[in-house]
Amino acid sequence: MARILIIEDDDRIRASLRLMCEGEGFDVDEAETAERGLEIFAKTPAHVVLVDLMLPGISGLEACRNLRSTSKVPIIIVSARDDTSDIVAGLDAGADDYVTKPFVPAEMVARIRAHIRRNPSRQMARFTLGDLVIVPDEGTVHRGDGSAVHLTATEFRLLTELAIAGGKILTREDVLERVWGYDYFGDGRLVDVHIRRLRTKIEPDPANPTFLQTVRGAGYKLVS
Repeated sequence: MARILIIEDDDRIRASLRLMCEGEGFDVDEAETAERGLEIFAKTPAHVVLVDLMLPGISGLEACRNLRSTSKVPIIIVSARDDTSDIVAGLDAGADDYVTKPFVPAEMVARIRAHIRRNPSRQMARFTLGDLVIVPDEGTVHRGDGSAVHLTATEFRLLTELAIAGGKILTREDVLERVWGYDYFGDGRLVDVHIRRLRTKIEPDPANPTFLQTVRGAGYKLVS
């Protein structure tokens, strides 16, 4: 049974999320603070973590950074803040997804299920980008000198799905469906921020990308 950890200080929203998740058959742990949530996760890791940004004590952003430093667990930020800068900050902190309040329960459940069922990627042979060697079966990326390139699970799926496309242009909707598992309620900003983060890790010059290219008005493609 999948386990969900909810870190939310608003009693009403936390109870709503708990009832929603339990109604879908998930096991649920909950915490009013990031500190308590991190303690719970350390003892009983979850399959998905829902985190509010505005928390007493340690912020939701810091909670995301802490979780991401030790785990690849999918993190969904659930926040009333919907400015692009807040979304970028959340994703930069290590979150995989961002849902604004008030949320639609069916949409939230669909997102949680999409994150739970995502597998690393469809099978494909290892491939290279410049001096990078990507091994999908192992979920690893390393340089020719053997040094590792650390990608989040979402960044790795994004890179692999673009490679599977074989140079074909993928729209933001294509990427949302292939990487996140949903499209009609997806936010294209998720794609753009993860593309930017991925470039900082794989491109010699992220400002002038060689491999992960933007096709204006169309989408993105990976050129080996």
